[in-house]
Amino acid sequence: MRESSHDPVTIGIVSISDRASSGVYEDKGLPALKDWLTRALLNPITFEERLIPDEQDGISQTLIALVDAGCALVLTTGGTGPALRDVTPEATLAVAHKEMPGFGEQMRRISLEFVPTAILSRQVAVIRDQTLIINLPGQPRAIAETLEGLKNTDGNAKVNGIFAAVPYCVDLIGGPYLETVDAVCKAFRPKTAQRPIRPTTG
Repeated sequence: MRESSHDPVTIGIVSISDRASSGVYEDKGLPALKDWLTRALLNPITFEERLIPDEQDGISQTLIALVDAGCALVLTTGGTGPALRDVTPEATLAVAHKEMPGFGEQMRRISLEFVPTAILSRQVAVIRDQTLIINLPGQPRAIAETLEGLKNTDGNAKVNGIFAAVPYCVDLIGGPYLETVDAVCKAFRPKTAQRPIRPTTG
């Protein structure tokens, strides 16, 4: 059995939807998050999955529990619009120790390439203890677009996705060393923060 040379990571993924959590329709957020993260990361991943309704206190409690469970990264999907039941940003900010506004700004920039209503999105990102928490859009296609960004026809980045900055952010708050599949999303780190490539042991 071969041992991975990459740090293991625990990632919390949370889909927030009244109707999906009550079984009215099938949740598509959790499968989309798992699919993208599995394709994008070289690290062995343990997922902590949650499907919950749009209740602010419940969302906050779920985020705290995932942080306490050792998740280095928590990604949420759903509940970030202006509708009355959309309270994910409020619940996320309520548990924050630090805000990271650049993530939300970049997500809206990416989405504005497609729809003018992207300005209605209220995604936020925060740090709690040693965990990065990011609110993502609700649609699977938009999840992938905001995470990996947009590319020109020649394959070069047109608009950087937010995940390019996630591994270095996780480094800075004391988390595991996340390594990405460049073809999906190339992580950026200053040269001084890059780890030498280690051989895989057998």
